[in-house]
Parts: sequence; C-alpha cells; structure tokens
Amino acid sequence: MAQDFRQELYQQTILDHNKNPRNFRKIESPSHTAEGYNPLCGDHLNVYLVVDDQGVIADVSFDGSGCAISKASASMMTAAVKGKKADEARILFEQFHKLVVGELKPDRESHNLDKLAVFSGIWQYPARVKCAVLCWHTLKGALDKEKTVSTE
Repeated sequence: MAQDFRQELYQQTILDHNKNPRNFRKIESPSHTAEGYNPLCGDHLNVYLVVDDQGVIADVSFDGSGCAISKASASMMTAAVKGKKADEARILFEQFHKLVVGELKPDRESHNLDKLAVFSGIWQYPARVKCAVLCWHTLKGALDKEKTVSTE
C-alpha cells in the first residue's frame, strides 16, 4: 500500500513539474552557468545561477529540452537550492545522487532532501537515473565554473 502511494505521488509530482516547471527561464546576467547534455537520451539543458558575495544562490533557473523526469528534476532542484549557500547545494547534490542510485534510504537515513525524496525509487530504472541527475551535475558544473557537463 505504501509503495502504491509513493508511486502515485512520484507520478503526480513529475507530471506537475513537467507541465509547470518552476524557474524555467534564462537569467540574463548570471554569475555562473553551465550546459548539460545526456547523449543517451538527448536531454539538453542550461543552468543559470546568481551567487551573491556571501555564497548564497540568490537566483537559479534552467532552460532546454528533455524528458519529463529531466525537466521535473530540474524544476524541483531550482526550488530546492534557491536561497541556499553554494556549499549547501553541493551537499544536496551528494544526497540526491545517493538517493537516485539507491544508496540513501529516505525513510531510514537523515537527509535534507525534503520533496526531492519523491525520486527515491528511480534507482530501479537505471536508464532514468541519468535523466534525474543531469540538472544536478549541471548545477555542480556551474558552481565549479565548468562550462559543459555530460552524463557520460
């Protein structure tokens, strides 16, 4: 029963963020930006950041094209990291990556993922993991001043 509820919540969340992505726009004067590409399925996106002098992500956005999981993950990621320090965003990146590869069990382990925990079952679909993490790798690339990131 709990598994059915989680699956339904996952589907509803993915559909909502795919149809109505948050922060889907280009920031005109970003302090950091990176382009991400998943050659396996063709997902392609850009992440734009405005990081202030205190290291806080004051604004974040994305644009590009991709599957529903890729777009939903990017939408949820931007909402999760906005207002956080860059170091906190890096911690979220690590936790999210562990979550989607099945190494972090949100029901049993401490984490800061909040709504992102809805992606906890995606490790069962290895081809979709890259869709979910593309935006996160691109965010990390932008923070590290890398211009291009690939999931391969």
